[in-house]
Amino acid sequence: MARAGVTAERLTLAAADLADEIGFEKVTVSALARRFGVTDASLYFHIKNARDLRVRVAVLALAELADRAAAALAGRAGKDALVAFANAYRDYAKEHRGRYAAMQTELDPETAAASAAGRHSEMTRAILRGYDLPEPAQTDAVRLLHSTFHGYVSLETAGGFRHSGEEEASWSRILDALDTFLRNWPSP
Repeated sequence: MARAGVTAERLTLAAADLADEIGFEKVTVSALARRFGVTDASLYFHIKNARDLRVRVAVLALAELADRAAAALAGRAGKDALVAFANAYRDYAKEHRGRYAAMQTELDPETAAASAAGRHSEMTRAILRGYDLPEPAQTDAVRLLHSTFHGYVSLETAGGFRHSGEEEASWSRILDALDTFLRNWPSP
């Protein structure tokens, strides 16, 4: 019998909060059961297994970031859109380290298609339309932007830049460089 108040949605939110607190890799069904004061077995009424729980957190995080990025992009174009999108991405990763880590979970094609992952790509392509990039350059540029953002925030959140204290200046210069590169995309 399901415990009153425990739902798949509440479990997902609690797991996402737990991921932000202790790290995504440490989120387990047992840790979540302890948080709710129930046995592990009682959670399986709402989730299939630990993998299902992890996927649910990933899907939640993708949706949260997509909503945040969409709000940041509203009414912007060109470099202004690029910077707004990048800052939304970076801020989310810094504020929600566990959720951000969850977003790196490999999703099966059906789950990925039903998630907000496609919105991320669509928003990035919308930014790139302001730079007049045709295909296949657009696909390459999407990969460049996502790789740059992910690489930077991953190193930053792991403490890789603490020694210099120049994170903000570096981030700003990187965004300037991306803007310049996108405006001058090399011909094939």
